[in-house]
Amino acid sequence: MLDYINKRIVCPHCGHHTQVALDASQGDQEFYEDCMACCNPIHLRLHKDEARDRLQLMVDADDEQLF
Repeated sequence: MLDYINKRIVCPHCGHHTQVALDASQGDQEFYEDCMACCNPIHLRLHKDEARDRLQLMVDADDEQLF
């Protein structure tokens, strides 16, 4: 499995496309990246699915709530 990849994401605030570097060598992670266009924080959750040999990346705004 690849542990280091670059992924293109879309900012949930302004829609700007940006590249993020992902390091899955430490397993599941949760972190923030600032958008280069609007400077708002982007909430990223990385899940390493070893059974299926793939990475899952969830992208959302910090102010979104799940009910």
